[in-house]
Amino acid sequence: MKQFMSICFLCLFGVLSVHAERNLQDSLEIGLMTCEPGQEVYALYGHTAIRVKNHTSGEDWVFNYGMFSFQQPHFLWRFVRGECDYQIGAVPFEYFAREYRERGSSVYQQTLNLTTSEKNRLWLFLMKNMLPENRTYRYNFLYDNCTTRARDVIEGVIEGKVLYATAKEECTYRRILHEYTKEYPWNELGNDICLGAEADQPITFRQEMFAPFYMMRYANQAVIVNDSLATRTFVLSTDEVVKGLPVSEQGTRYPSPALCAWLLLMTVILLTLIENHFHKVFWWMDAVFMTIVGVIGIVVTFLFFFSSHPTVGSNWQIWVFNPLPLMAMPYVVWCAMKKRKTCYHAVNACILIFFILFSPIIPQKICSVIVPLALILLLRSCSYVVSYHKKTRNPNVK
Repeated sequence: MKQFMSICFLCLFGVLSVHAERNLQDSLEIGLMTCEPGQEVYALYGHTAIRVKNHTSGEDWVFNYGMFSFQQPHFLWRFVRGECDYQIGAVPFEYFAREYRERGSSVYQQTLNLTTSEKNRLWLFLMKNMLPENRTYRYNFLYDNCTTRARDVIEGVIEGKVLYATAKEECTYRRILHEYTKEYPWNELGNDICLGAEADQPITFRQEMFAPFYMMRYANQAVIVNDSLATRTFVLSTDEVVKGLPVSEQGTRYPSPALCAWLLLMTVILLTLIENHFHKVFWWMDAVFMTIVGVIGIVVTFLFFFSSHPTVGSNWQIWVFNPLPLMAMPYVVWCAMKKRKTCYHAVNACILIFFILFSPIIPQKICSVIVPLALILLLRSCSYVVSYHKKTRNPNVK
Protein backbone atom coordinates (compact mmCIF):
# COMPACT_ATOMS: atom_id res chain seq x y z
CA MET A 1 0.00 0.00 0.00
CA LYS A 2 2.86 2.36 0.77
CA GLN A 3 4.12 2.27 -2.81
CA PHE A 4 0.92 3.92 -3.98
CA MET A 5 1.25 6.75 -1.49
CA SER A 6 2.73 9.38 -3.80
CA ILE A 7 0.42 8.54 -6.69
CA CYS A 8 -2.66 8.61 -4.48
CA PHE A 9 -1.59 11.90 -2.94
CA LEU A 10 -1.43 13.52 -6.37
CA CYS A 11 -4.76 11.97 -7.30
CA LEU A 12 -6.40 13.37 -4.19
CA PHE A 13 -5.31 16.91 -4.85
CA GLY A 14 -5.45 16.75 -8.62
CA VAL A 15 -8.84 15.10 -8.91
CA LEU A 16 -10.69 15.08 -5.58
CA SER A 17 -10.06 18.75 -4.82
CA VAL A 18 -11.88 19.62 -8.03
CA HIS A 19 -14.96 17.86 -6.70
CA ALA A 20 -14.66 18.97 -3.05
CA GLU A 21 -17.31 21.67 -3.28
CA ARG A 22 -19.65 19.49 -5.34
CA ASN A 23 -19.31 16.70 -2.78
CA LEU A 24 -21.20 18.85 -0.29
CA GLN A 25 -24.33 17.87 -2.20
CA ASP A 26 -23.29 14.27 -2.91
CA SER A 27 -24.35 11.15 -1.07
CA LEU A 28 -21.49 10.16 1.24
CA GLU A 29 -21.14 6.98 3.27
CA ILE A 30 -18.70 7.00 6.19
CA GLY A 31 -17.26 3.74 7.45
CA LEU A 32 -15.01 2.99 10.40
CA MET A 33 -12.70 0.23 9.15
CA THR A 34 -11.21 -2.32 11.56
CA CYS A 35 -8.58 -4.70 10.22
CA GLU A 36 -7.54 -8.01 11.70
CA PRO A 37 -3.96 -8.38 12.94
CA GLY A 38 -1.17 -9.62 10.72
CA GLN A 39 2.00 -11.51 11.60
CA GLU A 40 4.38 -8.56 11.26
CA VAL A 41 5.42 -6.97 14.56
CA TYR A 42 3.78 -3.64 13.67
CA ALA A 43 0.58 -5.40 12.54
CA LEU A 44 -0.01 -7.68 15.54
CA TYR A 45 -2.64 -5.40 17.07
CA GLY A 46 -4.79 -4.71 14.01
CA HIS A 47 -5.50 -1.41 12.33
CA THR A 48 -8.19 1.26 12.01
CA ALA A 49 -9.02 3.56 9.09
CA ILE A 50 -11.84 5.74 7.80
CA ARG A 51 -13.64 4.98 4.54
CA VAL A 52 -15.43 7.72 2.61
CA LYS A 53 -17.57 6.44 -0.26
CA ASN A 54 -19.42 8.82 -2.59
CA HIS A 55 -22.35 7.01 -4.16
CA THR A 56 -22.93 9.84 -6.63
CA SER A 57 -19.41 10.29 -8.05
CA GLY A 58 -18.24 6.73 -7.42
CA GLU A 59 -15.19 7.87 -5.44
CA ASP A 60 -14.21 5.45 -2.70
CA TRP A 61 -11.25 6.31 -0.48
CA VAL A 62 -9.73 4.97 2.72
CA PHE A 63 -7.97 7.48 4.98
CA ASN A 64 -5.29 5.91 7.13
CA TYR A 65 -3.45 7.50 10.05
CA GLY A 66 -0.92 4.67 10.21
CA MET A 67 1.46 5.62 7.40
CA PHE A 68 5.17 5.48 8.18
CA SER A 69 8.41 4.66 6.40
CA PHE A 70 11.53 2.90 7.60
CA GLN A 71 13.40 5.18 5.18
CA GLN A 72 12.77 8.23 7.37
CA PRO A 73 16.03 9.72 8.69
CA HIS A 74 17.05 8.05 11.98
CA PHE A 75 13.74 6.14 12.07
CA LEU A 76 14.86 3.47 14.55
CA TRP A 77 16.52 6.01 16.86
CA ARG A 78 13.45 8.26 16.83
CA PHE A 79 11.14 5.29 17.43
CA VAL A 80 13.12 4.17 20.49
CA ARG A 81 13.12 7.74 21.79
CA GLY A 82 9.35 7.94 21.31
CA GLU A 83 9.74 10.71 18.73
CA CYS A 84 8.49 8.86 15.68
CA ASP A 85 6.22 10.74 13.26
CA TYR A 86 3.36 9.10 11.40
CA GLN A 87 1.21 10.53 8.62
CA ILE A 88 -2.30 10.37 7.28
CA GLY A 89 -2.51 8.83 3.83
CA ALA A 90 -5.30 7.86 1.47
CA VAL A 91 -5.71 5.08 -1.08
CA PRO A 92 -8.64 3.85 -3.16
CA PHE A 93 -10.64 1.30 -1.24
CA GLU A 94 -9.81 -1.44 -3.74
CA TYR A 95 -6.07 -1.07 -3.10
CA PHE A 96 -6.67 -1.05 0.65
CA ALA A 97 -8.87 -4.15 0.48
CA ARG A 98 -6.46 -5.97 -1.82
CA GLU A 99 -3.60 -5.65 0.68
CA TYR A 100 -5.60 -7.29 3.46
CA ARG A 101 -7.14 -9.83 1.12
CA GLU A 102 -3.67 -10.97 0.02
CA ARG A 103 -2.56 -11.07 3.65
CA GLY A 104 -5.59 -13.16 4.58
CA SER A 105 -6.91 -10.69 7.18
CA SER A 106 -10.57 -9.76 7.50
CA VAL A 107 -11.65 -6.13 7.36
CA TYR A 108 -14.86 -4.99 9.03
CA GLN A 109 -16.76 -1.82 8.21
CA GLN A 110 -19.02 -0.08 10.68
CA THR A 111 -21.20 2.26 8.64
CA LEU A 112 -21.66 5.34 10.82
CA ASN A 113 -25.00 7.02 11.45
CA LEU A 114 -23.92 10.57 10.60
CA THR A 115 -25.99 13.40 9.24
CA THR A 116 -25.31 14.91 5.82
CA SER A 117 -23.63 17.97 7.34
CA GLU A 118 -21.47 15.77 9.61
CA LYS A 119 -20.35 13.65 6.65
CA ASN A 120 -19.48 16.72 4.62
CA ARG A 121 -17.54 18.27 7.48
CA LEU A 122 -15.60 15.02 7.92
CA TRP A 123 -14.80 14.90 4.20
CA LEU A 124 -13.54 18.48 4.17
CA PHE A 125 -11.56 17.95 7.37
CA LEU A 126 -9.83 14.88 5.92
CA MET A 127 -9.03 16.78 2.73
CA LYS A 128 -7.48 19.60 4.76
CA ASN A 129 -5.64 17.10 6.97
CA MET A 130 -4.06 15.62 3.84
CA LEU A 131 -2.24 18.88 3.06
CA PRO A 132 1.54 18.48 3.45
CA GLU A 133 1.70 20.91 6.35
CA ASN A 134 -1.07 19.07 8.25
CA ARG A 135 -0.59 15.39 7.50
CA THR A 136 2.22 14.55 9.99
CA TYR A 137 1.66 13.90 13.70
CA ARG A 138 3.74 12.62 16.62
CA TYR A 139 2.79 8.97 16.99
CA ASN A 140 2.27 7.39 20.39
CA PHE A 141 1.48 3.69 20.46
CA LEU A 142 -0.84 3.77 23.46
CA TYR A 143 -2.17 7.33 23.50
CA ASP A 144 -2.19 8.72 19.96
CA ASN A 145 -2.26 6.12 17.20
CA CYS A 146 -4.21 5.28 14.05
CA THR A 147 -7.25 4.19 16.07
CA THR A 148 -7.48 7.09 18.53
CA ARG A 149 -6.88 9.55 15.66
CA ALA A 150 -9.77 8.10 13.65
CA ARG A 151 -12.05 8.20 16.71
CA ASP A 152 -11.15 11.79 17.58
CA VAL A 153 -11.58 13.02 14.01
CA ILE A 154 -15.05 11.49 13.74
CA GLU A 155 -16.10 12.78 17.16
CA GLY A 156 -14.90 16.26 16.19
CA VAL A 157 -17.42 16.64 13.35
CA ILE A 158 -20.45 15.27 15.20
CA GLU A 159 -23.19 17.71 16.24
CA GLY A 160 -23.51 16.46 19.78
CA LYS A 161 -21.59 13.95 21.84
CA VAL A 162 -20.80 10.28 21.43
CA LEU A 163 -21.65 8.28 24.55
CA TYR A 164 -19.95 4.91 24.94
CA ALA A 165 -20.88 2.08 27.27
CA THR A 166 -18.56 1.88 30.26
CA ALA A 167 -16.20 -1.05 30.70
CA LYS A 168 -17.60 -4.12 32.44
CA GLU A 169 -14.33 -4.93 34.19
CA GLU A 170 -11.03 -3.28 34.95
CA CYS A 171 -8.44 -3.60 32.25
CA THR A 172 -4.79 -2.63 31.78
CA TYR A 173 -2.64 -1.81 28.78
CA ARG A 174 -0.57 -4.96 29.35
CA ARG A 175 -3.62 -7.20 29.51
CA ILE A 176 -4.90 -5.87 26.19
CA LEU A 177 -1.50 -6.24 24.56
CA HIS A 178 -1.28 -9.83 25.81
CA GLU A 179 -4.57 -10.62 24.08
CA TYR A 180 -2.91 -9.88 20.75
CA THR A 181 0.50 -11.45 21.48
CA LYS A 182 -0.59 -14.69 23.16
CA GLU A 183 0.35 -16.65 20.01
CA TYR A 184 3.63 -14.76 19.74
CA PRO A 185 5.37 -15.22 23.12
CA TRP A 186 8.70 -13.77 21.97
CA ASN A 187 7.01 -10.56 20.84
CA GLU A 188 5.14 -10.54 24.14
CA LEU A 189 8.44 -10.91 25.97
CA GLY A 190 9.80 -7.83 24.21
CA ASN A 191 6.80 -5.81 25.37
CA ASP A 192 7.04 -7.09 28.93
CA ILE A 193 10.75 -6.31 29.19
CA CYS A 194 10.23 -2.70 28.10
CA LEU A 195 6.89 -1.79 29.74
CA GLY A 196 6.84 -0.67 33.35
CA ALA A 197 4.36 -0.52 36.20
CA GLU A 198 2.13 2.05 34.47
CA ALA A 199 1.12 -0.66 31.99
CA ASP A 200 -0.45 -2.58 34.89
CA GLN A 201 -2.55 0.27 36.23
CA PRO A 202 -6.32 0.18 35.52
CA ILE A 203 -7.27 2.27 32.49
CA THR A 204 -10.53 3.90 31.47
CA PHE A 205 -12.79 2.56 28.74
CA ARG A 206 -11.68 5.44 26.54
CA GLN A 207 -8.03 4.49 26.98
CA GLU A 208 -8.93 0.92 25.98
CA MET A 209 -9.85 2.27 22.55
CA PHE A 210 -6.19 2.45 21.54
CA ALA A 211 -6.74 -1.16 20.40
CA PRO A 212 -8.70 -1.36 17.11
CA PHE A 213 -11.08 -4.15 18.09
CA TYR A 214 -11.82 -2.54 21.44
CA MET A 215 -12.71 0.62 19.52
CA MET A 216 -14.93 -1.43 17.24
CA ARG A 217 -16.76 -3.01 20.19
CA TYR A 218 -17.34 0.30 21.95
CA ALA A 219 -18.52 1.94 18.71
CA ASN A 220 -21.15 -0.79 18.25
CA GLN A 221 -22.65 0.06 21.64
CA ALA A 222 -22.36 3.85 21.38
CA VAL A 223 -25.09 6.45 20.83
CA ILE A 224 -24.96 10.08 19.73
CA VAL A 225 -26.77 12.63 21.89
CA ASN A 226 -27.38 16.12 20.47
CA ASP A 227 -28.06 19.39 22.30
CA SER A 228 -31.80 18.70 22.43
CA LEU A 229 -31.05 15.30 24.06
CA ALA A 230 -32.27 13.38 21.01
CA THR A 231 -30.32 10.15 20.54
CA ARG A 232 -29.32 8.02 17.60
CA THR A 233 -27.12 4.97 17.31
CA PHE A 234 -23.51 5.65 16.39
CA VAL A 235 -23.28 2.64 14.04
CA LEU A 236 -25.91 1.78 11.44
CA SER A 237 -24.52 -1.59 10.41
CA THR A 238 -21.42 -3.77 10.57
CA ASP A 239 -20.20 -5.76 7.58
CA GLU A 240 -17.18 -7.88 6.75
CA VAL A 241 -16.00 -6.15 3.58
CA VAL A 242 -12.87 -8.32 3.22
CA LYS A 243 -13.09 -12.02 4.00
CA GLY A 244 -10.04 -13.29 5.84
CA LEU A 245 -8.45 -16.71 6.13
CA PRO A 246 -8.36 -18.89 9.27
CA VAL A 247 -6.01 -17.52 11.94
CA SER A 248 -2.47 -18.85 11.51
CA GLU A 249 -0.80 -20.70 14.36
CA GLN A 250 2.68 -19.72 13.19
CA GLY A 251 3.48 -17.95 16.42
CA THR A 252 3.20 -21.18 18.45
CA ARG A 253 5.93 -23.17 16.64
CA TYR A 254 8.77 -22.09 18.89
CA PRO A 255 9.31 -22.92 22.57
CA SER A 256 8.23 -20.16 24.92
CA PRO A 257 10.79 -17.78 26.44
CA ALA A 258 9.85 -18.94 29.94
CA LEU A 259 10.51 -22.60 29.08
CA CYS A 260 13.87 -21.71 27.53
CA ALA A 261 14.86 -19.61 30.56
CA TRP A 262 13.98 -22.33 33.10
CA LEU A 263 15.81 -24.96 31.04
CA LEU A 264 18.84 -22.66 31.03
CA LEU A 265 18.60 -22.40 34.81
CA MET A 266 18.55 -26.20 35.17
CA THR A 267 21.56 -26.44 32.86
CA VAL A 268 23.48 -23.81 34.83
CA ILE A 269 22.71 -25.59 38.11
CA LEU A 270 24.10 -28.83 36.67
CA LEU A 271 27.22 -27.15 35.26
CA THR A 272 27.84 -25.29 38.52
CA LEU A 273 27.68 -28.58 40.47
CA ILE A 274 30.16 -30.11 38.04
CA GLU A 275 32.35 -27.02 38.30
CA ASN A 276 32.48 -27.17 42.11
CA HIS A 277 32.97 -30.93 42.22
CA PHE A 278 35.99 -30.87 39.93
CA HIS A 279 37.27 -27.51 41.21
CA LYS A 280 37.01 -25.98 37.75
CA VAL A 281 36.13 -22.41 36.77
CA PHE A 282 33.54 -22.12 33.99
CA TRP A 283 34.12 -18.40 33.49
CA TRP A 284 32.52 -18.49 30.04
CA MET A 285 29.10 -19.00 31.66
CA ASP A 286 29.48 -15.73 33.53
CA ALA A 287 30.56 -13.99 30.34
CA VAL A 288 27.52 -15.27 28.41
CA PHE A 289 24.82 -14.49 30.97
CA MET A 290 26.27 -11.19 32.17
CA THR A 291 26.42 -10.10 28.51
CA ILE A 292 22.81 -11.15 27.84
CA VAL A 293 21.45 -9.38 30.90
CA GLY A 294 23.66 -6.35 30.32
CA VAL A 295 22.61 -5.89 26.69
CA ILE A 296 18.94 -6.12 27.66
CA GLY A 297 19.74 -3.74 30.48
CA ILE A 298 21.10 -1.13 28.08
CA VAL A 299 17.73 -1.06 26.29
CA VAL A 300 15.70 -0.98 29.52
CA THR A 301 17.90 1.74 31.05
CA PHE A 302 17.80 3.89 27.93
CA LEU A 303 14.02 3.66 27.78
CA PHE A 304 13.78 4.31 31.53
CA PHE A 305 15.78 7.54 31.47
CA PHE A 306 15.67 8.91 27.93
CA SER A 307 12.53 7.74 26.10
CA SER A 308 9.24 9.61 25.99
CA HIS A 309 7.31 6.40 25.33
CA PRO A 310 4.50 5.92 27.87
CA THR A 311 4.92 3.43 30.73
CA VAL A 312 8.64 2.69 30.17
CA GLY A 313 9.82 5.10 32.88
CA SER A 314 8.37 3.04 35.73
CA ASN A 315 10.09 -0.26 35.01
CA TRP A 316 11.09 -2.01 38.25
CA GLN A 317 12.92 -4.66 36.23
CA ILE A 318 15.80 -2.23 35.92
CA TRP A 319 17.11 -3.75 39.18
CA VAL A 320 18.07 -6.83 37.14
CA PHE A 321 18.11 -5.53 33.57
CA ASN A 322 20.75 -2.80 33.69
CA PRO A 323 24.18 -2.29 32.09
CA LEU A 324 26.20 -3.01 35.27
CA PRO A 325 26.67 -6.77 34.60
CA LEU A 326 27.99 -5.98 31.13
CA MET A 327 30.31 -3.30 32.45
CA ALA A 328 31.62 -5.55 35.23
CA MET A 329 31.88 -8.67 33.08
CA PRO A 330 35.51 -8.29 31.87
CA TYR A 331 36.80 -7.74 35.41
CA VAL A 332 34.66 -10.54 36.88
CA VAL A 333 35.81 -12.99 34.20
CA TRP A 334 39.45 -11.97 34.71
CA CYS A 335 39.14 -12.53 38.47
CA ALA A 336 37.51 -15.92 37.84
CA MET A 337 40.30 -16.99 35.51
CA LYS A 338 42.93 -15.83 38.01
CA LYS A 339 40.92 -17.27 40.92
CA ARG A 340 40.95 -13.93 42.66
CA LYS A 341 38.31 -12.58 44.99
CA THR A 342 36.02 -9.73 43.96
CA CYS A 343 33.36 -7.91 45.95
CA TYR A 344 31.09 -7.83 42.88
CA HIS A 345 29.53 -11.20 43.62
CA ALA A 346 28.57 -10.37 47.21
CA VAL A 347 26.98 -7.06 46.17
CA ASN A 348 25.25 -8.64 43.17
CA ALA A 349 23.88 -11.48 45.31
CA CYS A 350 22.39 -9.02 47.81
CA ILE A 351 20.68 -7.01 45.04
CA LEU A 352 19.25 -10.11 43.37
CA ILE A 353 18.02 -11.61 46.64
CA PHE A 354 16.35 -8.31 47.47
CA PHE A 355 14.64 -8.21 44.06
CA ILE A 356 13.49 -11.84 44.14
CA LEU A 357 12.09 -11.54 47.67
CA PHE A 358 10.17 -8.36 46.93
CA SER A 359 9.10 -9.19 43.35
CA PRO A 360 5.70 -10.56 44.49
CA ILE A 361 4.73 -7.16 45.91
CA ILE A 362 6.16 -5.03 43.11
CA PRO A 363 3.23 -3.19 41.44
CA GLN A 364 4.23 -4.55 38.05
CA LYS A 365 3.80 -7.81 36.19
CA ILE A 366 7.38 -8.85 35.58
CA CYS A 367 8.39 -10.61 32.38
CA SER A 368 8.49 -14.40 32.26
CA VAL A 369 12.29 -14.73 31.99
CA ILE A 370 13.49 -12.33 34.65
CA VAL A 371 13.21 -14.68 37.63
CA PRO A 372 15.14 -17.59 36.05
CA LEU A 373 17.76 -15.16 34.70
CA ALA A 374 18.05 -13.52 38.12
CA LEU A 375 18.42 -16.96 39.71
CA ILE A 376 21.16 -17.85 37.23
CA LEU A 377 23.13 -14.72 38.13
CA LEU A 378 22.45 -15.29 41.83
CA LEU A 379 23.59 -18.91 41.61
CA ARG A 380 26.82 -17.91 39.88
CA SER A 381 27.56 -15.17 42.42
CA CYS A 382 26.75 -17.40 45.40
CA SER A 383 28.93 -20.14 43.96
CA TYR A 384 31.90 -17.78 43.84
CA VAL A 385 31.20 -16.40 47.32
CA VAL A 386 31.08 -19.94 48.75
CA SER A 387 34.23 -20.87 46.86
CA TYR A 388 36.12 -17.84 48.21
CA HIS A 389 34.89 -18.63 51.73
CA LYS A 390 36.19 -22.20 51.46
CA LYS A 391 39.56 -20.98 50.22
CA THR A 392 39.78 -18.55 53.14
CA ARG A 393 39.07 -21.29 55.68
CA ASN A 394 41.25 -23.84 53.91
CA PRO A 395 44.04 -22.33 51.82
CA ASN A 396 44.91 -25.77 50.47
CA VAL A 397 41.66 -25.89 48.51
CA LYS A 398 42.42 -25.12 44.88
